Amino acid sequence: MKTTILFFGLLLAATGCDKGSSATAPADNTKTNERDRNTAALTPGDQGENDIDRTITQKIRQGVMKDDALSMTAKNVKIITANSVVTLRGPVKSDKEKADIVAIAQGTDGVKRVDNQLEIAAN
Repeated sequence: MKTTILFFGLLLAATGCDKGSSATAPADNTKTNERDRNTAALTPGDQGENDIDRTITQKIRQGVMKDDALSMTAKNVKIITANSVVTLRGPVKSDKEKADIVAIAQGTDGVKRVDNQLEIAAN
């Protein structure tokens, strides 16, 4: 019993000490949040529900996931297809990742146009 209490005491001490002295500044997503409040900005909720749009999104996602050169950040971009127009949104780590994802989308059968809204994430 004393060992259990001691263990939890040490665990709490190790994880809960001095929460206020974080070495990193909190994320500031103000500009991104303002942009996303725009009612014209597409979100995953705007994904087309027909077979063609869903298939296009699925093929692009598969192509992105299969590319081992892409970072996990890049693999998590939003891919939204509506009326065969693909919108790509979210952060990537480099210009190369941005170009690679756009190329995957443009090379997918059935895509009429790609709206590239990808952003290079700040390090």
